[in-house]
Amino acid sequence: MRRLLISLVALVTVVALPVPAYAGGNPLRTYAADTWRSMVALTDPATGLPADNIGGDLSAASRSKYTSPTNIGAYLWSTVAARDVGLISRKEAAHRVDQTLGTLSTLVRHTPSGMFYNWYDPHTGAVLHTFPPDGSTITPFLSSVDNGWLAAALLVVQGAVPEARSQAGKLVHSMNFGAFFDPNGQASGKGLLWGGFYDTQPTGCSVPGDGVWYTCNHYDITVTEPRIATYIGIAMGQIPPTAYFATWRTFPATCDWSWVEQQPTGFNATYLGVPVFEGSYTYRGIRFVPSWGGDMFEALMPNLFVPEERWGPRSWGRNHPATVAGQIEHGLRDAKYGYWGFSPASDPFGDYKAWGVEAMGMDPTGYPSDVEGSNYDPGFGDCRPPGPAPTYGDGVVTPHAVFLAYRYAPAAALDNLARLKADLGAYGPGGFYDAVAVRSDTVARRYLALDQGMIMGAIGNALAGDDIRRGFVTPQIEHALRPLLEMERFNV
Repeated sequence: MRRLLISLVALVTVVALPVPAYAGGNPLRTYAADTWRSMVALTDPATGLPADNIGGDLSAASRSKYTSPTNIGAYLWSTVAARDVGLISRKEAAHRVDQTLGTLSTLVRHTPSGMFYNWYDPHTGAVLHTFPPDGSTITPFLSSVDNGWLAAALLVVQGAVPEARSQAGKLVHSMNFGAFFDPNGQASGKGLLWGGFYDTQPTGCSVPGDGVWYTCNHYDITVTEPRIATYIGIAMGQIPPTAYFATWRTFPATCDWSWVEQQPTGFNATYLGVPVFEGSYTYRGIRFVPSWGGDMFEALMPNLFVPEERWGPRSWGRNHPATVAGQIEHGLRDAKYGYWGFSPASDPFGDYKAWGVEAMGMDPTGYPSDVEGSNYDPGFGDCRPPGPAPTYGDGVVTPHAVFLAYRYAPAAALDNLARLKADLGAYGPGGFYDAVAVRSDTVARRYLALDQGMIMGAIGNALAGDDIRRGFVTPQIEHALRPLLEMERFNV
């Protein structure tokens, strides 16, 4: 335990870590080249829109027939990373970005908000009304988080690709994130984002609004990926700054909330007049603010764009290293898989599944790290007794999670990736396959645009001087967000 705590202290003090030297050159560039090959294969040459996923052989016939704003954004920032790492020329990058932006400008959008629908045909650009894999009916939907990732990519292009600056700026500044904001969506403060809205009434639960039907859920947790949409809305002046403090760090420690994973500890604080319970969880001696599912994606993907650990040294600067340390501890020493890195990705035995470290999430049913879904239940103080100790089975490791962790544990990440590649056959023509069940040695041999995009973004930041962050951050964004992150102290 002492060794673990010393390592965690070392991680917390590091802001930007150098790339470790390896014999035969830096493997990150090789990983980037192969991952970029998958992004090219995913992309329809007629439109510049990437498919959601593609088979492990990268054949055009295996490309999915649907895409999303997140997938399109992932391709755009991956193109910037590929240019900056030296995989493609400036001319090719500009051409690719120009083609994709040109197609984006022709896509049908929700006119009042300027937001993009959630599913398009990557070959024609048409809004989908049936889902290609199973033919089920789609009620066109506009997602706050998916539009957030596309807007993040457009901001990167605006800042990093001079040839496309005007076109990217026009697109992103036509998107109004205030359309997703509910000033009465109370959590621990004032106002939350809806999950999204429909422009025609869907079947099932919805909340009628001004010509739209909102989802019945808000995004009310701090350590989740929708914070990128909140960041952008605040920076654009479309959402009030108080929204940053309105989400829960954890739910309260009272028995009314004993249905969540564990009882938090913390203290009360107030920021901009918003009361905040600075709660945290503990797992194997590591204290952290949890995500909903205990996965890397929720915790670390926004950090590809926003320098959270620098702007919030007493909050994210502590939490991100703790999250990485907990994932490593789980994979190597608790579950004893021999490998680590857990985040929603493909199911080696099915389609897609939310993987995570259940002990590090608030979800009481858990994002499991193994196929069997081993249940972790530490109890909730005097309100709920603990359950039996879990027994972990066939752990599922997701390589994109390891790349997200690279900033905070570079040597451990490279070692983990090398062993995944050498020991488990988790590597193909497009880089690391999407997921691998480590005990049965079962590999999900396909590539997802989102997950490959996270890998490209992390490598771009690592090898090209935080190029994705530099493209994203403008003086306006820093002025709007940095003071919010600086004023908070997590209980970590």
